[in-house]
Amino acid sequence: MQFRHLRAACLSVALLVTGTAHAADTWCGAGKTVHFAGITWESGAFATEVLRQILEKGYGCKTDEVPGSTAATETALAHNDVQVWAEQWTGRSEITAKAVAAGNVKLVGDTLPGGTKEGWFVPDYVVKGDPSRGIKPSAPGLVAVSDLPKYKDVFTDDEEPGKGRFLNCPSGWDCERVNTRLLKVLKLDDSYTNFRPGTGAALDAAIASAYTRGKPILFYYWGPAALMAKYKLTELKMPPYNADCWKTLRDESSTSQCASSYMVSHVTVGVSTPFYNDDPQLMELFTKVKFPMDFLNETILDMSVKKVDGSTMATQFLRTHPEMWKQWVPADVASKIQASLAGA
Repeated sequence: MQFRHLRAACLSVALLVTGTAHAADTWCGAGKTVHFAGITWESGAFATEVLRQILEKGYGCKTDEVPGSTAATETALAHNDVQVWAEQWTGRSEITAKAVAAGNVKLVGDTLPGGTKEGWFVPDYVVKGDPSRGIKPSAPGLVAVSDLPKYKDVFTDDEEPGKGRFLNCPSGWDCERVNTRLLKVLKLDDSYTNFRPGTGAALDAAIASAYTRGKPILFYYWGPAALMAKYKLTELKMPPYNADCWKTLRDESSTSQCASSYMVSHVTVGVSTPFYNDDPQLMELFTKVKFPMDFLNETILDMSVKKVDGSTMATQFLRTHPEMWKQWVPADVASKIQASLAGA
C-alpha cells in the first residue's frame, strides 16, 4: 500500500513537471523533429499548420513538412518516417487501416465534430426558387435521388439532350468510382449521363458558373469545403447508410452492389505509434483539437478568396481565435504561444 502511495505521488510530480516543460524523454524533449505529412487540400493544410505552430510555439518542438502523394505519406507514417497526418478521414484509406491493424499507426481525437458530409446536391433555388434573383423553382418536388428521373429535363445534358447530367468527381478519385456505381444501382444511368470533370478545380468552376447564372445543376460534393460556405445547397436524400452495401460500392471486384448513403467519416489525427508512445502530452493535445464544420467551411472559403496558404491562415487563427485553441493546451503552453504571436 505504501508503495502504491509513493508511486502515485511520483506520478503527480512528473505530471506537474511535464505541465511546465517538455520532458527530456519525450520525442520533442529529446530534440527529435516531428515530421508532418504535407496535405494539399485546404482543410488539411490548415489543420497541419495549426498543429505545427502549436507544437513549435507552445511545446518547443522542431517540425517540418514532408511533401508527397497521399499514398506515399500514409506509407511513410506507417514506417515512422512521418509522425503526424493531421486530417485522417476514417474508413477511407486501406493503407492507414492496415497500419492501424498492425499497430504501427494510432488515430487520435475527433477534430471535426459530427464527422464529414458527402452526397449529391442541387442549389437551393432549384427546389425553393430565389425571389431576390427572380428565380422560380424548377424542381419543387425534388427531395430524394429517387425523384431524379422525373426531373431529368431540368438538368439537361447539352451533349445528350434526352438525358440529365450528373456532375461526378474527376476520374481516379474514390468518390468518382462510388458515384458511378450508385448511378447504376439507383437505376439512374438510363436517365442521367455520368459527367466527369478533368480536375477538382473544373468541378468547382462548373458549380460556380451554374450557381452564378441561376441555372439547375446536379452534382456530388463534400464538406468541409469552401463551396459549402459560399453557396446555399440542398442535399438529396439517399437510401440509409448500410455498411455492407457501402463496402460493395467501394470494392471494384464486387459483382453484387447495393445502394447506401455515403459513410460519415470521423476526422482524426493520424500519428506513428513510436511518436504516440513517446509524447503523451502531445497526444492529450490532439484529443482536444476541434474545428466545427461551419467554422472550417468559412476558413477554407477565406483561404480560397484571399489566396492565402495554410501557414498564413493558421497564424491568423491563433491570433484571432484564442477562445478555441486555449481550450486545447495547458495555461503555460497558451502563454508561450501568445507571447510568440505578440513578438512575431
